[in-house]
Amino acid sequence: MSETKLKQMPHFATDEEAERFVDEADLSEYDLSGFRPMKLVRRGSTDRYTIQLESELLFRIDARARELGVSIDEYLLSLAKKDLGD
Repeated sequence: MSETKLKQMPHFATDEEAERFVDEADLSEYDLSGFRPMKLVRRGSTDRYTIQLESELLFRIDARARELGVSIDEYLLSLAKKDLGD
């Protein structure tokens, strides 16, 4: 029995490229071990949404949030609001 080496996840220049990849690729062929679950929680009448991020990206997000003196949730929420114009 031979072990199949998993492919490394590619990097994408745009969200559209990433979405197309996820829609079309067989993700079982890729090494997802660097991904970590992440929960985004809105306060009050809110919904929860969970995403997976590569470890390095999560580390950078955490470091930036700490620099700003806010939680990861607050930092990501501010990025989303800024991008969406809210």
